[in-house]
Amino acid sequence: MSDATLHATDRDPDDFSVQIADQIESFLVAVTEVAKGDEPDSAVPFLLLEVSQLLLAGGRLGAHEDILPDERYEPDPGPEADVDALRENLARLLEPVDVYSEVFDPYEPRKAPVPARISDDLTDVVSDLRHGMVHYRAGRTTEALWWWQFSYFSNWGSTASATLRALQSVVAHVRLNQPLAALDGLDTDQDMGDDALEIEAGRVMAEEIGVPLGLRPVT
Repeated sequence: MSDATLHATDRDPDDFSVQIADQIESFLVAVTEVAKGDEPDSAVPFLLLEVSQLLLAGGRLGAHEDILPDERYEPDPGPEADVDALRENLARLLEPVDVYSEVFDPYEPRKAPVPARISDDLTDVVSDLRHGMVHYRAGRTTEALWWWQFSYFSNWGSTASATLRALQSVVAHVRLNQPLAALDGLDTDQDMGDDALEIEAGRVMAEEIGVPLGLRPVT
């Protein structure tokens, strides 16, 4: 794709906005349905599919030229919807694989992985997307697109990408018949200092990835 095509501005913006909004709405509905726990056996692969599709919308927003809001200050979208129930339902559903190791910035050197939760990440993404959806449903299309694009770069894009990697790893372990090693108590709720947390997370990552690859485990 040429640079001219990638950044073309003569397309109907309504077509782009409708497509992005449809993909985001599909993700929001799907995560809410999965969290109900009606089909626990298919939850992880279904979430893998939905996060993958969402990141396509994110990629389109990322490749698009900067979207500028119509107003200098964001119109008040009203109170944020409560996501605690969604978070708790996802945590119960994903409990055996909820905690995973994540590197926040792969270009920042010497940073050890830290523990994260798929349930927290998905809820965080949902919150960002719902915020923009309030503007979209109120007819503030440009404001919605601006928010989705801005928050894609600042938060939900990297969060969804990390979640995708974790979900893909779970599915790969199952399909390749490679059981996940125990996390030895690694938990985001533990009261540990930053240094200790990084060391522990790095140890778990080494055991999870290093041993299968034939690397000498950390002792």
